[in-house]
Amino acid sequence: MRWFWIVALLLVADRAAAKPAAPAGQAGNAGDAGDFWREVIEPHGAQVAAIIARAKKAIDKVAEVPPDGDAAIDQRVRTLNEAYGMLRYARKLAPDNLEVLSLLGTAADELGKTRQALDALEACVRLAGPERAGGEVTGRLGMIFLRLGKLDDAVRWLRYAQGPIGVAGNAVPAVHLATALAARGSMSEAIDVLGNALPAQTNYYTDPITLVSFALAVHYDRDDQPSAAFEVLARMQVALQQELAPNTQHALAVMRFAPAEDQYYYQAMLYEALGDYIEARAEWALYASVTDAPWRRRALEHIKAIDAQRTAGTGGHPAPPTGRSPALPIHHRRPVP
Repeated sequence: MRWFWIVALLLVADRAAAKPAAPAGQAGNAGDAGDFWREVIEPHGAQVAAIIARAKKAIDKVAEVPPDGDAAIDQRVRTLNEAYGMLRYARKLAPDNLEVLSLLGTAADELGKTRQALDALEACVRLAGPERAGGEVTGRLGMIFLRLGKLDDAVRWLRYAQGPIGVAGNAVPAVHLATALAARGSMSEAIDVLGNALPAQTNYYTDPITLVSFALAVHYDRDDQPSAAFEVLARMQVALQQELAPNTQHALAVMRFAPAEDQYYYQAMLYEALGDYIEARAEWALYASVTDAPWRRRALEHIKAIDAQRTAGTGGHPAPPTGRSPALPIHHRRPVP
């Protein structure tokens, strides 16, 4: 190590000796020494920074535009593959660059490369520490472990990702944390996570508030507390009126549900809240078709209540959809036995 410093000092001296003297009264270029040490410590810094900027732009573009159709999906995959390839190269140039590791983990996860995503994200946490790695890193780690069914690991990482839901990106980890806690058997704690995340003054026109509020109603429903779920949905309905459907759909669009079948549960609750019982029943049936789904019993009870309501309306024959919208969920007005 001592020889390294001696050689470095000699190089600086040689560079200074070779440089023409500055005119009298004109200061020398003070940045030369800084540039030299920057090249010694981070020899590929400029190249890595350019790769980061390009990859980040590609990933942000993919995240902003949901795929619509096969052509869009193909374009999304191509864009992510390009970003992934660039970031793998950047990691070889700068293996300890935290931003490279974070972006590489994101691109890998979006492409379904779970092992590579975990490798990059866990390397980032080892270098920075879980408190300083950032919610994007710890939140994605938690989501991956939730998807894999490793609930203890999911809860541990998602707790690090918790933050005020008014800050962009914090609502999704809160919902994932509640899901992991509920699946682990801690439903009351899951409800507390969501309830405590909501501010006293609730603006339902913001996606994070809408997402967390609707997730709270879902968890109350799963906990067999229909009256509490009703209160949450009623507040949303009063505040949003005819905007309940588009606002909630827009808020749910940012979710990458884990487990994936949770999307059926959330969509079924929304359709039922709107009085679209045909669509709600179809979504409940999709969720119930997953034989090991943790809330399958509740989905079947919803289906039973919808069928009973429709049959009662026509003297024993299924009734056509009422067309009333918005309407509160059936099972709140007519409790499921």
